[in-house]
Amino acid sequence: MASKIQGTVIKVNSDGDLITDIAEDQLVGVARTTETKTVVDNEHETYGLFDSNHDQPAITLIAIIEPKHTLRLHLVSDSAAMMLGVNEGASVEVRW
Repeated sequence: MASKIQGTVIKVNSDGDLITDIAEDQLVGVARTTETKTVVDNEHETYGLFDSNHDQPAITLIAIIEPKHTLRLHLVSDSAAMMLGVNEGASVEVRW
């Protein structure tokens, strides 16, 4: 049976990253593989959970989780907010 966590974009930072209210401790034990999918506004998807030391190519949407932070959606080398047209209040769901 699939599991999920629902959250919201609570802030767009100066780099255009989408900061959510999904805390790191909510994702303990969730696989960081492509089995885990993050969906923004029921439209934009990315697979896997990464830390800030990722090696993903430019213009790749990734979900980043770091110790003592909340889940952040990042578009490598660009603004996720601008490219996706997503702002504060957008829904976010992590499924695995």
